[in-house]
Amino acid sequence: MGIMAASRPLSRFWEWGKNIVCVGRNYADHVREMRSAVLSEPVLFLKPSTAYAPEGSPILMPAYTRNLHHELELGVVMGKRCRAVPEAAAMDYVGGYALCLDMTARDVQDECKKKGLPWTLAKSFTASCPVSAFVPKEKIPDPHKLKLWLRVNGELRQEGETASMIFSIPYIISYVSKIITLEEGDIILTGTPKGVGPVKENDEIEAGIHGLPKVSSATLPVRLQE
Repeated sequence: MGIMAASRPLSRFWEWGKNIVCVGRNYADHVREMRSAVLSEPVLFLKPSTAYAPEGSPILMPAYTRNLHHELELGVVMGKRCRAVPEAAAMDYVGGYALCLDMTARDVQDECKKKGLPWTLAKSFTASCPVSAFVPKEKIPDPHKLKLWLRVNGELRQEGETASMIFSIPYIISYVSKIITLEEGDIILTGTPKGVGPVKENDEIEAGIHGLPKVSSATLPVRLQE
């Protein structure tokens, strides 16, 4: 192991990983909730690496939104570089997992959708990707058998089973890697189940995976400057 590798532990992927690739519309119940169409291939969008908000740091609410939503997602952290990887081999490239929130300025996204514009303003702002501690691959033998939950101020808002993903994790990795070369430390957010909803200043968000010790909690104490 060289010095580079030693100073870049996968368990702190958010400090050095480059790409955050997000999959939209991957749970049918959320597609219905958003009155969207189920698509024959994944919808992809990107967040910059400055979107990471590691566990314990605040979620920042952009000044330009009045309707910030939480979207709970299982993140798949890449353990090695892959390009155009076949579905059958895709899981060999996974290093581990993290619970993520895809924070979304819903009012801004609605405007973008109306105008046919990209979702960057709605999805890619600073601290729009809170992440939990890293969960090594060995701890999750089957990522399609998890139950995710999210609470706001102690009230259960989202609960979903990864078994109901429309596109499986190997399919997503294979699909994404044909378009974007994935590197070690990159993460793929695999979509959100139903129950997305608004948060306001000082709300407390807590999220986890049933059967695993509490993996994440975060508070929302901050609003960005105008």
